[in-house]
Parts: sequence; C-alpha cells; structure tokens
Amino acid sequence: MDPLIIVATPNTCWLKPDVEYPRKPAHIALEAKLCLERGATVLHTHAEGQWSKVIRAVRASCDIIVQSGMSSLEIEERMDCFKEKSDMLSIILNHHDEAFAEVDCLKLHSKQELVRYAQLCAKYHVAPEFEVWHAGSIWNLNYLINKKLLKPPYITTLFFGWPGGTWSPPSVEEYLYRRRLLPPGCAVVVSIMHEDQIKILAAAVLEGDHVRVGTEDNPYTRSGKLAKTHELVNEIANISRSLGRPVASVKQARKILGLDGR
Repeated sequence: MDPLIIVATPNTCWLKPDVEYPRKPAHIALEAKLCLERGATVLHTHAEGQWSKVIRAVRASCDIIVQSGMSSLEIEERMDCFKEKSDMLSIILNHHDEAFAEVDCLKLHSKQELVRYAQLCAKYHVAPEFEVWHAGSIWNLNYLINKKLLKPPYITTLFFGWPGGTWSPPSVEEYLYRRRLLPPGCAVVVSIMHEDQIKILAAAVLEGDHVRVGTEDNPYTRSGKLAKTHELVNEIANISRSLGRPVASVKQARKILGLDGR
C-alpha cells in the first residue's frame, strides 16, 4: 500500500476553545515546519482569516502541502486561497450542522455551489479536498464526477464523531461502511473528533487510507495528555511505522494526491 499521508490540523479546538494553537502567520508557519519534521506532509489551516499572509509564510518556511480549510465560508471569502494557488481547498459535500462549545454551525450548500467550486478549482489549478460526512455526501461527489467536473484521484476526508446533525458514530464499523460506498479513484483521509480516535486511525493505517490529526480534531495523546499538533503527528507516525507502514514524504504525498502535475 502507499505510504501514510498525515494531515496536520493546528487550528482551534472546537470542543475545548481554551486549547492553545498558533494564530499569527509566523507561528502557523513554525508549527507547519515542526509538523513536517515529525511526519506530516499536509497542513490543514484556517489561517485565521489571513489567507495570503499564512500561505506565503508557510511556503517560505518549508515545502509542506497547503490545504486551505474553513469550508463553511462563502466562496467570495476564500478567493485569496485560489489566487495564492493553495495546493488544496476543503469543500464540504453536504450541509453544515455542527454543535460546538461556543458556536453552532448551520449552513446549506447547494449542488450549484459545488459545481462552481469544481470550476474554480480547475481554473486556478487548486485540488478540491471533499469533506464526506455521511452517505449523502458521496451521492453529491458522484454527481460531480458524472458531470465530468472532476478528475481522479478524488481527495476525500471522512469525518466521524463531530457533534451536531451531521454526526456519525466514531467507530471502525462506520468507517468501513462509508469507505465501501466511495467511488473508485479516491484518496481517503480519516478525521475523528472523539477519545477513541486512535482505534479508528489505526484501522485506516492498516486499510491503506490516510489520517488527519491535530488540535482541531482531538488535542489529546493516547495517554490523555494535552498536546501540540506536531506531538500528535509524531505519535501517529510512530504508530504507523510500528504497524509496518512507512510515512510519506512530501514528494510521495504529492504523487498519491495527484498534485505533482499542478
């Protein structure tokens, strides 16, 4: 199987907002470099609303792959991500219905919006990273594929345990079920917002899929210690190696995700 791609998420912890994370461009860039040194090849960033400054700072510090998040925002609020040629852009395939400690996120996303995202990604040569929250997400992904708006590999992130109306069980059974529904040609990443995170991530490692870790997903190590994102990256990288699966280099990750020709 392919070497493991680790996506690092040094962003706000939605369930525990007091958890510290880097907010300034220079601090985000430093954390990105630390994550890369410990095995991550993709940085999922919210950029704290400073898209251009953060993307430039990260690229000046290291060659980690930049994935611009915050799929709840309007397209117009994310145009800097296209203009700065972010490597990837997170796009939710269904509605937002999330219940966090300090905010509820409720937002509809139409098929017309998904079509426009696909067209903009093609125009600016930015790879779409599709957020898959339930089976309906996969129906919408197939809709875009059937309209010939996408080319494989289809980069997808499966979410489990995130609270709210798009919640799904954080279990290996749910992971395997949804994994089977995906169309051929997907590069799959798994995100868990639950204390059982490692069990499901380990299953993803063994199944040949990829993983996402950081303060945004679950800020705790296996032992329950509060940790920084690069420490969480180091932990899952060691687990993957102990299971016999090496961690991807940036060059390998770019090839697996279809980014080497962009």
